[in-house]
Amino acid sequence: MGKTAIHFDDRAIGVFDSGVGGLTVVKQLIKKLPHESIIYFGDTARIPYGTKSEEIVRRFSLEDSFFLMDKNVKLIVVACNTASAIAVPMLQNILDIPVIGVLEPGARAAATLSSRKRIGVIGTAATIRSNSYQKEIKAITPESQIIQQACPLFVPMVEEGWTEDDVTYLIAKRYLHILLENQVDTVILGCTHYPLLRTAIQKTLGPAIRLVDSGIETAETVKKMLHKKNISAPDNTHPKYYFYLSDMPYKFQEIAERFLERTVPHVETINFDQFLIEKGEQFWKKYQDLLTKVY
Repeated sequence: MGKTAIHFDDRAIGVFDSGVGGLTVVKQLIKKLPHESIIYFGDTARIPYGTKSEEIVRRFSLEDSFFLMDKNVKLIVVACNTASAIAVPMLQNILDIPVIGVLEPGARAAATLSSRKRIGVIGTAATIRSNSYQKEIKAITPESQIIQQACPLFVPMVEEGWTEDDVTYLIAKRYLHILLENQVDTVILGCTHYPLLRTAIQKTLGPAIRLVDSGIETAETVKKMLHKKNISAPDNTHPKYYFYLSDMPYKFQEIAERFLERTVPHVETINFDQFLIEKGEQFWKKYQDLLTKVY
């Protein structure tokens, strides 16, 4: 028998988030997949998703996906914990390209790494309230004990650039003591901002506790999916990176370059409402039958 032909696909990977935190996932994708082009959409006009109803989160996630599909992406990464928890199963059911969230890869890595099955999860109040990681981990290893802690001040500290200030360590100690008291051996960084606080978190918890960065695990999952679907970019591809926002937040360039640890060459603010009026309707019509089943 002859060898299976190898096919390549130089279309971009699409990534969306409700804001800028998903750029830490983009950073890992660039590191893990240096030949892949990336199109990022930050729905900064409608942030946060965590305070919205599940129906609205699903609708926003569909609309974000429609924008990326209009750019002819070959795969979508949902770099938002809230949207990953609520919308990924629906997107996987109705879209005709692969969809990967940040939740499952992080949960699976933690379940595998934890030797004593005592796993900590830190995230925004909305993520912790949803119990999304707990449900995902329990589905993989039912015997695991999950200790969760909301760390709402971590996001503004990251966006201010206070990643290793004295106040950062004081707040980290206040938030994370419950994980130490419960003797966890693995902790999931359940917010895309938190990898920028990795040093402070690790020092506070101590070197024996393993930290799981969902961005790293998601990038590895994307790599495997590209290989499985035979849609990886050729090794000689010169990747391009595009960043689109539905609103230009204060200090975006500074924050983005801190998250990515590189310059951000192409940032464009789009009129998302206008896009949905002009093109979004075409996508809604295309998937109408499947959507009626979902809703």
